[in-house]
Amino acid sequence: MKEKIKGFFEDVVKEMKKVTWPTKDELKESTNVVIVVCLLIAAFTYAIDMIITQLFKGLF
Repeated sequence: MKEKIKGFFEDVVKEMKKVTWPTKDELKESTNVVIVVCLLIAAFTYAIDMIITQLFKGLF
C-alpha cells in the first residue's frame, strides 16, 4: 500500500514538471477576458429579466 501511495506522488511530481505555466501577462489577459465575459453575461441576464418582468406586468 505504501508503495502505491509513494508511486502516485512520484507520478504527480513527474506530471507537474510537464505543465507549462502561464506567464504573468498571460494570466492578466486571461483574467481580464473572464471578467469581461462575466459582465456581459450579467448584463444580458439583467436585460432578459427586465423584459420578462415587463411582459408579466403587462399580462397581469
